[in-house]
Amino acid sequence: MHHFHYIDGVLHAEEVSLGRIAQEVGTPTYVYSQATLTRHFQAFSRAFQGMDHLVCYAVKANSNKAVMALFASLGGGADIVSGGELARALAAGVQPERIVYSGVGKTEAEMEAALKAGILMFNLESVDELEVLNQVAGRLGVKAPVSFRVNPDVDAHTHPKITTGLAKNKFGLDMETAFRQYPIAAALPHVELKGVSCHIGSQLTDTRPFADALDRVARLVEKLREVGINLSLLDLGGGLGITYDQESPPQPDEYAAALKETVSRLGMKLILEPGRVLVGNAGILMARVLFTKQTPAKHFVIADAAMNDLIRPSFYDSYHAVWPVAKAAAGETQVADLVGPICETGDFLARDREMPAFERGDLLAVLSAGAYGFAMSSNYNSRPRAAEVLVNGGQYSVVRQRETLADLSRGEKLPSWPG
Repeated sequence: MHHFHYIDGVLHAEEVSLGRIAQEVGTPTYVYSQATLTRHFQAFSRAFQGMDHLVCYAVKANSNKAVMALFASLGGGADIVSGGELARALAAGVQPERIVYSGVGKTEAEMEAALKAGILMFNLESVDELEVLNQVAGRLGVKAPVSFRVNPDVDAHTHPKITTGLAKNKFGLDMETAFRQYPIAAALPHVELKGVSCHIGSQLTDTRPFADALDRVARLVEKLREVGINLSLLDLGGGLGITYDQESPPQPDEYAAALKETVSRLGMKLILEPGRVLVGNAGILMARVLFTKQTPAKHFVIADAAMNDLIRPSFYDSYHAVWPVAKAAAGETQVADLVGPICETGDFLARDREMPAFERGDLLAVLSAGAYGFAMSSNYNSRPRAAEVLVNGGQYSVVRQRETLADLSRGEKLPSWPG
């Protein structure tokens, strides 16, 4: 469910007209609904009532500070994968003891910053990382709270670029290596064992891969207990899918039900890292039609939003619904490609899609753009990045200013050597 709907033929975010936002803020612009974000977070957390759990929002999905601050105010933490995300989470008011740090390539400087902040746990993904983190913690005179991220070799049945739980993926340790490493980690002077972590991929539309992965992790936990290693935190990552087109992903309560029996048996605190499921359908990308173009092969609608603003269609061949901001009385449609100004044939937001018969100047909304939209945007072709707006009832706030042309060259300079 989301709060983008038509009032008198005009698309609104909650009670704010997108036409008004376009007039006052311009396009392209990302627009997020606070009511949708709140509803999604509360529905997800409520599904795990009765289980000791912590919802750590996966910041990589949408790292806007206003979004993170909202989830923090609702009792959420953060799942981060970089020092930049750590800094953003702290600046947004996320409590450090509710931050989990994942990712295969943490630098020593990033480790040090996280240790000084006092985060809940590092999810370690290699033997080398354990050794380096122990050294960094030693220099600071502290103990690093850690879990090992295990790779259960479970097929998540999702897009190959977003699966993370197969043996061939770069993430985590295989089960046997992890089992051997726990006693080694327990003997290190500057490491404190906290838990075990597992994340098998994104946009999953079936609970079975989650349950399969949990069963394998549970066997590891039980084997570790047999050798005297008792862990308190069970981090099952995120990955629950959303509806972009015809998908029918499980609801949070179905997801929780698939995990409850095993989690209860283990008696560990559950860490959950939802991202897309919280923010995906809570945001849209609004754009304006610059031109239309008919060729012998097809019809093109050329908008001022492009693959640099929303790369998912080009990168993943993903589907995003396209709605007009103002419904035409006749409701005429045509099959067209919705493309942007980028100098790439791969620059498209929709391809061979039946859509409203847009004309120059029309406003349109690309739906389900709240996750991996702005977060993956770039300045390719020297295009300033879009503005971001958060709507709350009948009011809105610009939570990220549109970049300027001056921003594009900030930090650059011409060489000063002679000649």
